[in-house]
Amino acid sequence: MEATGEDRAGDWPIQDVARMAGTTSRTLRHYDDIGLLKPTRVGSNGYRYYNGGALLQLQRILLLRELGLGLPAIAEVFRHQADPVRALTRHLEWLDQEQERLARQVRSVRQTIETMQQGGNLVAEKMFDGFDHTQYKDEVEERWGKDAYAKSDAWWRGMDAAEKREWKSRSEGLGRDWQAAAGSGVAPGSDEAQDLAARHVAWLRSIPGTPAAEAGGDIKGYVAGLADMYVADPRFAANYGGEAGATFVRDALRTYADRNL
Repeated sequence: MEATGEDRAGDWPIQDVARMAGTTSRTLRHYDDIGLLKPTRVGSNGYRYYNGGALLQLQRILLLRELGLGLPAIAEVFRHQADPVRALTRHLEWLDQEQERLARQVRSVRQTIETMQQGGNLVAEKMFDGFDHTQYKDEVEERWGKDAYAKSDAWWRGMDAAEKREWKSRSEGLGRDWQAAAGSGVAPGSDEAQDLAARHVAWLRSIPGTPAAEAGGDIKGYVAGLADMYVADPRFAANYGGEAGATFVRDALRTYADRNL
């Protein structure tokens, strides 16, 4: 272990930090090399040491990695979210939601196993608890009202398994195309990006209950609000390769909304 007489109270050597965080010293040195996580100090013998503030930064890095963000995207997040308490509060809210969803899945699978062992009849409604989109219920109702959620929920539950697979495949394909466009270096206002924006808006219009689908709805405001949320919320940014990709999507959608909606 990297420990010397230069250890100070409140500082942890790199080996200890790697062990506590479940990562490696090599990874921490890489974070240092790319400017993502600098050690608090470097001893005269070259050993790296980290204080509480550095550990907080590392915790945020690991949380964002869990969301699927790459290191460049995480660097972007740090540039735009200077308040660590506010950022961690949002992470905690997401983790609480994920914990509840996973707990529901555990209960559902356990009940399925017990039912099969006992030779009972499977209850379809209970088999899929925790596997649906209801984790966003509160957010949808808060932003767009209970009626919007009720309509979209009824639409989703009314689809059969094949239709749900087709919908998910369409959504994932759109996300992949956005990431490819963002990585290609085209401008948000380019024809390629605007074609994707048109596809995206058509995709939104196909979801019952949303302002995009309702006659007289504020589709321009809805698209602009969603576009901002893609960047602000790491859960959604992860669908587009991280904050950098989500920023590209936001700018393209806002340009499309200004030109066409």
